[in-house]
Amino acid sequence: MNAHLKTFESRLAANAREIEGVLDALLSQQVLDDEIARPENLRSAMHYAVLNGGKRLRPFLVVETATMLGGDRDAALRIGAALECVHCYSLVHDDLPAMDDDDLRRGKPTVHIAYDEATAILAGDSLLTYAFDIIASTSGIDETSKVALILALSRASGLGGMAGGQALDLAAEKRAPDEQGIVMLQAMKTGALIRFACEAGAIVAGSTAEDRAALRRFGERIGLAFQLADDILDLTADSATMGKTTGKDAGRGKGTLVGLHGMAWAEATLSTHVNEAEALLQPYGERAAVLVEAARFIAERKS
Repeated sequence: MNAHLKTFESRLAANAREIEGVLDALLSQQVLDDEIARPENLRSAMHYAVLNGGKRLRPFLVVETATMLGGDRDAALRIGAALECVHCYSLVHDDLPAMDDDDLRRGKPTVHIAYDEATAILAGDSLLTYAFDIIASTSGIDETSKVALILALSRASGLGGMAGGQALDLAAEKRAPDEQGIVMLQAMKTGALIRFACEAGAIVAGSTAEDRAALRRFGERIGLAFQLADDILDLTADSATMGKTTGKDAGRGKGTLVGLHGMAWAEATLSTHVNEAEALLQPYGERAAVLVEAARFIAERKS
């Protein structure tokens, strides 16, 4: 491992600890204004779903993008925590028997195994709605920016984003999509939240429309790289390393770009995505060094 990547991983881990501290505090709060009660079993399941490990890459991208553009770090941490709630909700629902039917997530029993299926559904529902509560109640961001964040996250996570991508993914089990269909599915299911993470940092920082557009495009490129790396790992890594069941897409007959074009094409294309992502950051110079390392890390990760 080169020195730059090792330093990056240390920074990623430190950010993950900060995000987990924010999430723990948020999920440990007592009843808030306008709430009636917080059922303990449901709160416990939400806590289990969110604080069970993980690299916290999406909130890291929020924080580092905001930092690069001079945004408030505490506000960025809260927006990152909100995004992580949405991401973890998606994992809880993705693991359900009606979806991907997984028993293992981040090396631990999935929520519907540790608790029960109904509680897992409600925990996911609650995490999704809590994300917007967190954004709306964050200080250090003006009201216009909060609305922009809520709108962008709604679209990234809903019908035209992640949830829509999950629907396409389920349909792919019955009829494998063509290459264009695979790209669209992956851009929605996986890429939309990564794209949001990068744009959200620019919104937190109150940056220009040009900055938002540039960081959004950067997020799109690394989102493509993330999914391609994930498909490669699904074929080459074992379940213990990944912390989840591997090889399931091939077993279910789902099409992937790696399956269509082969490993050599996938590795070359992954490198192209990273180079294009880096090029988008050139106007920011040394300020973008951490985000450049993030793009490389996404391509080179082993789990």
